[in-house]
Amino acid sequence: MDSERNESIIKYKLLYSAIILLIYVVGRSIPLYGIDFAHYMNKSNATDELLLQTISGDIYQCSILALGISPYMISNILVQIVSSFIKSEKRSKISPAKMTRISIGITVVIAMIQAFLRVRELEFAVAGEVLQLTRVIAFIEMVTGAVLIMWLLSRCKRFGLGGQSVLVLVNVIDSIRTMLIRYDMDKLMLPMIIALCVMVITVIMENAEKRIPVQRISVHNIYADKNYMAIKMNPIGVMPAMFSTAFFMLPQLVLSLLNILFPQNTHIIWGMDNMSLIKPLGIVTYIVILYILSIGFSRVFINPSNITEQYLKSGDSIVNLHAGKETKKYLSRTINRISFISATLMTVCLVIPIILNVYGYVDGGLVMFPSMSMMLTGLWCSLYREFKAIRDLEAYRPFI
Repeated sequence: MDSERNESIIKYKLLYSAIILLIYVVGRSIPLYGIDFAHYMNKSNATDELLLQTISGDIYQCSILALGISPYMISNILVQIVSSFIKSEKRSKISPAKMTRISIGITVVIAMIQAFLRVRELEFAVAGEVLQLTRVIAFIEMVTGAVLIMWLLSRCKRFGLGGQSVLVLVNVIDSIRTMLIRYDMDKLMLPMIIALCVMVITVIMENAEKRIPVQRISVHNIYADKNYMAIKMNPIGVMPAMFSTAFFMLPQLVLSLLNILFPQNTHIIWGMDNMSLIKPLGIVTYIVILYILSIGFSRVFINPSNITEQYLKSGDSIVNLHAGKETKKYLSRTINRISFISATLMTVCLVIPIILNVYGYVDGGLVMFPSMSMMLTGLWCSLYREFKAIRDLEAYRPFI
């Protein structure tokens, strides 16, 4: 009975993820109530819009799922960042249900803010008094869509394969497909060469690791010298690239809200005009966010304090290092250095196409092609590792 159950795990997860993807793809194809869809069909997409497609999936930003996974991503990382500053004793007393409720509340608030600002920019096919009611309906649809996506992600994470990476993967593939269809091979050649180099580097970084020798008191055989703690050269994969896209929207949201309160303020108007990936302010902001998230994520998921505490409790230690502060400092320096290298790689993937675009070698609509290729490669590597782990689990057979 156990053998039959294990053999069906991966099939069940693949089927469940496929159903989630079907719901998601259908949902992002349903336009908002009263929207002037013809207006968006004839619109050419800018660099920022193509970037946002990786987390929204809706290239025209006018479907019931237009907000995409960005509210969930932002709330999720905010909760993780705050919880990382809470001591382990206090954090253990917070139930998962309470953390989930907090995350849901933050997601809804962010979704309401984004929907409010987005509805003000949308073009509707109605006018007059009906327009206000139509905007209210569209607002409710967008917030409901964000909650639906959050539910789909939680179900996929629990029962499916890949979690939120599956939806991002579909969005990235769709973005790349849009670029390939829109441009001729002459314009695609240089971005594709850069993207190929980026994909090769990403595969190497995803599979390379730094091995730190560890002395374990419970191992006294010939394998004692082969114990180590492995840290990937790309510690948390392409998560910073995905989350930085969502967090890049925060300064835009703040500036939009301030513009509503102070519509005549020239500084706010200048900030809104320049908070774009084709302007110096937007580029610098995005790069700063990328570095902060890369280093921050690495320290959250590979926490030097927690590792040091575990070594102190177990009696294990890093070879030639005293347990305690010395170990913590060494791990902090190592993680910071590795995450800095990873962030630099992602930054290069973004900056090179932008520079080439400034000098006219790459079209503006293809600026994000290499970085999206990097995301695609990293997500496939993560999915492969998860698939392999489940497959290896199925290889085990009960003794009885």
